[in-house]
Amino acid sequence: MSTVEAPAKTRAQIKERTLRKDNWRLYPITTFVIFTAWVVYATVRAFWGSAFYVPEYHYLTPFYSPCLNEICNDVVGQTGQRGNAAEFGTFLPESTRGWIPFAAISLPFLLLFRLTCYYYRKAYYRSFWASPSACAVREPHGKYTGERRFPLIGQNLHRYFWLAAVLISLINTYDAIRAFHGKDGGIGIGLGTVILVANVVLLWLYTLSCHSCRHIVGGRLKNFSKHPFRYRMWGWVSKINERHGMYALITLGSLVVADAYVALVAGGAFNDPRIFN
Repeated sequence: MSTVEAPAKTRAQIKERTLRKDNWRLYPITTFVIFTAWVVYATVRAFWGSAFYVPEYHYLTPFYSPCLNEICNDVVGQTGQRGNAAEFGTFLPESTRGWIPFAAISLPFLLLFRLTCYYYRKAYYRSFWASPSACAVREPHGKYTGERRFPLIGQNLHRYFWLAAVLISLINTYDAIRAFHGKDGGIGIGLGTVILVANVVLLWLYTLSCHSCRHIVGGRLKNFSKHPFRYRMWGWVSKINERHGMYALITLGSLVVADAYVALVAGGAFNDPRIFN
């Protein structure tokens, strides 16, 4: 008995953009507003060139770390106390203030790390490019080539930007440790210390929950039983990887909070509440 194959059919032609009845526009619109507001704030602060360091307590905003402008060598606080925010040297002359960020090395790598992040790709593809705006929603573009051509082929460099992000997170950790500085010298803890430490912890959760980290820790292994330590690390990274998107959004907020707090204290809006010394 012979069988007759049914002729291949083309994709169903539906006039409606989507048959979804839920409020699918909420996610792309909300993401667009949040990302746009964050980019505007971060850009303004990155080029601000002041209110970035509190010498009394060694508070350095993450937007200026590492601080590489000559201005960072001698920062005067609101009480007249002077301090050095340039722990790793400087190579940017004071004349570049206002048009080159003080953290000229770290900021580009951090931006590229987030731009190529799997979560952020989904977020800004949907909210800025409508490619597509949501699942089961027809996109307005007539042609799709994926991430095989310039500039989107650069998304494949994400694993290398992750390595740069790890190095910068180590620098941020060092900045948080320096924030345990008392007004009279020695060890001290203030509200700013808590905020900077919390921000670093969240940044590490975002960095280590990255898909590239998960692959580096446990990828290319054919037998987990022969690598028990890497298996345990892979399991831990896999757990936090489930919340990678959440950490991606939370760290946007923690960066703004940390920067705004340092800026307000450095600008003299209020004094840092001290827990100890």
